[in-house]
Amino acid sequence: MSTILPSTTSAFETTEAAETYDHWFRAKVLASLNDDRPARPHDTVMAQLKKIVAAGPDDHAADSMEG
Repeated sequence: MSTILPSTTSAFETTEAAETYDHWFRAKVLASLNDDRPARPHDTVMAQLKKIVAAGPDDHAADSMEG
């Protein structure tokens, strides 16, 4: 069970760790915003995820959502 931290408490041990995560996260968001591939409908993605979950943790490839 995760601990709920006050809003003034960081989940990171150091400021450097927080800044590193922030940089990584912003890069992921920017890459997503700049991705020119067509969006997939929500229902399609949810159907794919339901199949993955139903298959179990060892019955699917890690990249089964690619493409």
